Amino acid sequence: MTFTFFRAAVCAAAVTFAPAGYAQDIGARLASADQGAGEKIFRQCQTCHAIDNSGARRVGPDLYGVVGREVASVEGFRYSPAMQELGGAWTPERLDAYLEDPRGNVPGTRMSFRGLRDAQERADVIAYLNSQSDAPLDLAGAGSDAAASGDTQATAEAEAPAEEDFGQLVVAPGAEETYYACTACHSEMIVAQQGKTREGWDKLFDWMIEEQGMAELPEDERNIILDYLAAHYNTDRPNFPRP
Repeated sequence: MTFTFFRAAVCAAAVTFAPAGYAQDIGARLASADQGAGEKIFRQCQTCHAIDNSGARRVGPDLYGVVGREVASVEGFRYSPAMQELGGAWTPERLDAYLEDPRGNVPGTRMSFRGLRDAQERADVIAYLNSQSDAPLDLAGAGSDAAASGDTQATAEAEAPAEEDFGQLVVAPGAEETYYACTACHSEMIVAQQGKTREGWDKLFDWMIEEQGMAELPEDERNIILDYLAAHYNTDRPNFPRP
């Protein structure tokens, strides 16, 4: 299904991210959303966003309480002109549309994230974001009464265990942590094409944190990623993707 979204420069009162049918769709997806899965997917976002209401400055604004919050309203954060002009609040419907294609929906946004194409993954992330709030919204009625329709087939599909897909990355211990830490800003192909020692990867992380605004990784997670990269993407490049 194709949806047409208005440009950010349109008067805020007239901005509509999605038609009614789209609202029904997000309502059904939120009804079966998995906060735990959303938290895992959100690892891609932690490179640029905090979600602990600490006021910590990163590349992007703190996302604590973002569901239902006014757009461009975090005090002290320098938003792009496009985001400042957008207006309105981050409803589940608007977040769903924005997360699918940030730059397509808000041309001029500074957010470099490529978007989440999987519709249920977006709903899972929104459910997780909503849980990180002093006043979470009741998402059961989001969109329309489609959320309460009890589509058992859709629910069963949502609950079925999904096979992990890490793209070009070799499936091995540490692949999950590496995938979510790196693909927020990069294709996994960029990782797969590299060839560095563990020390070289470690220095690269230091550079990205100090010079590129990447968030500091927890020590245990960083070590898991470094061990994975050293084993599978070392200087001999044993897993270099070839045609």
